[in-house]
Amino acid sequence: MKLFKNTIVVLVVTAVGAVNALGQIRISAQAETNKDIYVGESFGYYIVIEGSNKVGEVDLQPLQPYHPQSVGNRHQTFTNIVNNKSTTTSAMIMSYSLTADQAGPARIPSVTVKVDGKTYRTNPVTVNIVQPGTTDRLDFEVTLSEQQCYVGQPIILTVKFYVTVGTDVGDFQLNIPALYSDAFEIEEADVTDPQAKPSRLHTGMTVMVSQYRVEHNNKHATLVTFSKVLIPKRPGPIAIPASSVSAAIAVGRAQSRDPFDIFGTRTQYKRFSVISKPLNLDVLPLPQEGKPSEFYGLVGQYTISASAAPTKVNVGDPITLTIKIGGSNYLKPVQWPELEQVPELANNFKIPTQKASPTIENGFKVFTQTIRANNDKVTRIPPIPLATFDVQEGKYITTRTEPIKLDVAPTKVLTSADLEGADFVPVNREIEAIKKGLSANYDDLDALKNMSFSPMAAIVHPGYVVLWGVPLIGLISSLFIKLSRHTSPEKIAARRRRQACGKAIGQLREKRVEGVPPSNRGQACLERSRGDARDTIQQNEFLVSIMKQYIGDRFDKTAGSLTPDDCYEVIKTETNDAQTAGQYRDIIATFEAGRYASIEVHIDANKIEEVIGLIRDIEKNCKK
Repeated sequence: MKLFKNTIVVLVVTAVGAVNALGQIRISAQAETNKDIYVGESFGYYIVIEGSNKVGEVDLQPLQPYHPQSVGNRHQTFTNIVNNKSTTTSAMIMSYSLTADQAGPARIPSVTVKVDGKTYRTNPVTVNIVQPGTTDRLDFEVTLSEQQCYVGQPIILTVKFYVTVGTDVGDFQLNIPALYSDAFEIEEADVTDPQAKPSRLHTGMTVMVSQYRVEHNNKHATLVTFSKVLIPKRPGPIAIPASSVSAAIAVGRAQSRDPFDIFGTRTQYKRFSVISKPLNLDVLPLPQEGKPSEFYGLVGQYTISASAAPTKVNVGDPITLTIKIGGSNYLKPVQWPELEQVPELANNFKIPTQKASPTIENGFKVFTQTIRANNDKVTRIPPIPLATFDVQEGKYITTRTEPIKLDVAPTKVLTSADLEGADFVPVNREIEAIKKGLSANYDDLDALKNMSFSPMAAIVHPGYVVLWGVPLIGLISSLFIKLSRHTSPEKIAARRRRQACGKAIGQLREKRVEGVPPSNRGQACLERSRGDARDTIQQNEFLVSIMKQYIGDRFDKTAGSLTPDDCYEVIKTETNDAQTAGQYRDIIATFEAGRYASIEVHIDANKIEEVIGLIRDIEKNCKK
């Protein structure tokens, strides 16, 4: 792998002088040929755009027989020294993963690449595809839960890889064409095995893998299995090519050439492959007749129910409405019920626009919302509809919740009489008859008392001390309470959410400055191009950690446990922007997969700015 990387660097550097002298762009193609390429295994294919740092628009149609998958782009800087004068130029390396289905010499055709409005054509590349051996110690099965379905109906793809117990297996690689077919939307299946662990395929896709000891073909075997949900995007027959797995299996031991090998021998491995049967799926179109206005794409059998508490309230009191939707093993496409579209509900209740994220509980997707009755004529929460297409009946069905009875009392309006008290009686004016009282018997000045007010005397007088001391103590106490609450977990979480965007963008801008080398460091750029892959992996992981930490801080998630698909789900739920969510997921997946690519996926300023733009889009569209 390292040899091939260095070969590409040498070829590009050799051509740099001519390209730089002519002041034009040159585009070429390379394939990873430093090792055997087996049928069903992926291999690296690279388009090198010399003299530009821009990503080109590639027409991949000629490569379709090889199932092309992009694994990222890399901006490379090179230094060329001629007559003791150094010149620096750049190149963009676009990396793809190809898979061959047949053995023998293969000629990968040239492709067209558009850069800055001009169209270029790459050179064809010749590779030799080797047919791996066969063995009964491996077996491979790929099955679909249905042979016929409707557009939008979730189908479960199950992959099973059997290895006979006692077989020494080295690396292995799965080739499953259905998982990178543009005929399907690919989603994660519901995982019921608590011991399942995440694993990444060579295409960058994450799967939840389970492992069991089973009896297979009268042999004790280890079963490695996972599932994915396929959602057909268009009607018509879909032919899914055969899937395969290739693995290196130990076949013996040979003399070791390593002088430090104390055993003197090493294990010899040979490549073997197992191919599953091809699959066919007949996809039927959804009928237009009878499609309800509430239908948003749910295909299958679903149920809906609702409950509310409390049911005896005054006008304006909060009522917690809980809606549960279930009946299917696949709940991801279930969306928030459109409560505002139910006329009786919209007219009689105040419905907040902000909505909490749904949860999954006991096979149900649970939605919770607070509503308030706006008049005392309300007697119920009306039925809430759910429109689906029932594949068993072959028609649209709208199910509704049962109405929920309410007892709503009017809110009492307070009058001035309520505030003064119902027993208020005016004072009788006859009290004026005795207004002089006993004071009329004293005429001396000694009967007079000095009632003037002195502020200094009031400060030290016991009666006044109580009057100004109690409020002061209360003020000081409230200040301490406020300060103690200022550092409560809720406030800390709120502060973290507010600062998530600025923190992430600041870190990304620092990374952008660090990742762009000064122009006068040509030799350093050359060394960087040949540098240690460990630094590249650390840079990629640092970018991924910033992106995941932003999602964790902004939406109260644990950043360390987030996968690219988790980030996609959170962003889509909170912003209802599937495009931004998909771009965010793809960037994380690409840089995580960089550690496995034949050429590392490097971070450049354009990629940093793209991530910053996505974060700003998320902030702009975020619901909370």
